[in-house]
Amino acid sequence: METILQLDTAVLDWIHRYMSCGFLDHIMPLLSFLGNKGGLWIGTAAVLLFCNRHRKTGLAMLVSLGLCLVIGNLILKPLVGRARPFEGGAMTTLLIEAPLDFSFPSGHTMTSFASAGVLLAADKRLGIPALCMAVLIAFSRLYLYVHYPTDVLAGAVLGLVVSFVSCRLCRLKPGKQ
Repeated sequence: METILQLDTAVLDWIHRYMSCGFLDHIMPLLSFLGNKGGLWIGTAAVLLFCNRHRKTGLAMLVSLGLCLVIGNLILKPLVGRARPFEGGAMTTLLIEAPLDFSFPSGHTMTSFASAGVLLAADKRLGIPALCMAVLIAFSRLYLYVHYPTDVLAGAVLGLVVSFVSCRLCRLKPGKQ
């Protein structure tokens, strides 16, 4: 575990050292904000629910978001209990308000990839931009020093698995809304 923590910290330090700039210092908090409490994805699902053609996609997204809440926030975060990177003292000033829950897995990443996975299964024209947004939101969590890379990686994998399960539960057929 110590080796993983050292690698995680080395990646975060590299991002902080070589990618930090004024422009990204303004953009990354905004990207992260879009993922707060799944807001962007809940809003997208709500819009889709009102369209007959996309109703099943919206339902599958809501199922995914519910599963992410239960699996990520209610089970894994308390079970693993991983402290956030900034709590180790390396970063003294955050660009966003310090999250109060545990670090593993990244909830922003999990919900983003779960939602993007559903959208990708339903329609590539919706899914590809959503997947790009999911990647940006996930990276913002690293840039902002609130998650380790393994938190984000686990969130992405879990989110994609959840999207697959949700599509099956909602009988969402690939390429069909």
